[in-house]
Amino acid sequence: MALSLWLGFFAATILIAISPGPGAVASMSTGMRYGYWAAFRVILGLQAALLLQLLVVALGLGALLASSEVAFEGVKLIGAAYLIWLGIQKWRAEAEEVNERCFSMVPNGLFFQGLLVNLSNPKAIVFIAALVPQFIDPTSAQFFVIALTMFIVDVLVMSAYALLATRLRHWLHDLSALKVLNRFFGGVFVSAGVMLAVSGRS
Repeated sequence: MALSLWLGFFAATILIAISPGPGAVASMSTGMRYGYWAAFRVILGLQAALLLQLLVVALGLGALLASSEVAFEGVKLIGAAYLIWLGIQKWRAEAEEVNERCFSMVPNGLFFQGLLVNLSNPKAIVFIAALVPQFIDPTSAQFFVIALTMFIVDVLVMSAYALLATRLRHWLHDLSALKVLNRFFGGVFVSAGVMLAVSGRS
């Protein structure tokens, strides 16, 4: 891949990654409550899903999802329901003061939460299917470079979101502030689920 072509893809990847979405919300909410290394489990799940989505596109299944209304709507509604469920869980979470003990009591399943957050968005696959081929020379094997670039950029951006959230820990000694934060993140997840449910392909 020519350097100029890679730089164009790199810039597009950064813009995509920094656009706030369910992955950023999951990284921030986990980082705020349990610290960066717990959020890193979510981030690894997000990246596993990203690599699976790239594999789907490489195998040509992304075109099937893009062309099949039934498949697209089915995955979309499942994803929307999952995001709304996450939001309701976060909204209803008890406001418990966060201290250093909380950071040693990280819940299980954070990797799979991140995995499902990204996998449940069919628009991501359609978007990747539309973006990635523009930067691949059909005469050479460049998919590894594309995948590695997207992986590294997304890990760094999601880590930045999570680390930013950890700087807000002092809020978590105030139960009323914690309740507001739970409802904020819950509302964002529910809103993302509703927007996904009513959205089209574009």
